[in-house]
Amino acid sequence: MAPLLALPGGVRAELESLVQAGYPCETCGLLLGDRSDGCCRVASQRPARNLNRERARDRFEVDPEDYLGAENAAAAAGLAIVGVWHSHPDHPARPSATDLEMAWPGWSYLILSVGSGGVAELRSWRLAGDRFVEEEVRHA
Repeated sequence: MAPLLALPGGVRAELESLVQAGYPCETCGLLLGDRSDGCCRVASQRPARNLNRERARDRFEVDPEDYLGAENAAAAAGLAIVGVWHSHPDHPARPSATDLEMAWPGWSYLILSVGSGGVAELRSWRLAGDRFVEEEVRHA
């Protein structure tokens, strides 16, 4: 069975709004939810500040304070951090070599391709050994 990411429409709308507002820089954040039977169920998202100011157009670094805030919010809701979301301004929603270097096993990596005209695509990926495999994104 292929990996699956269940994404509520409201969360998707929040993400699209955030990446459009952050364009032309990369925006990022964390996905909160649960994972079972190969399915990642997203309940909510938490935006994070991108600390990579030198290469903000093509790199992101999640602020550790925002990560801790997301971890605390997830625990309070009986959830866990299940992944990261970030934008690729003016580039496809496919993981870069940098994304692969920074990836953690078991997490989902939701990427939104955004340009001056808005969000072009949204795709999710999961690390499988030394490469990414695409997850099916299903609206929950």
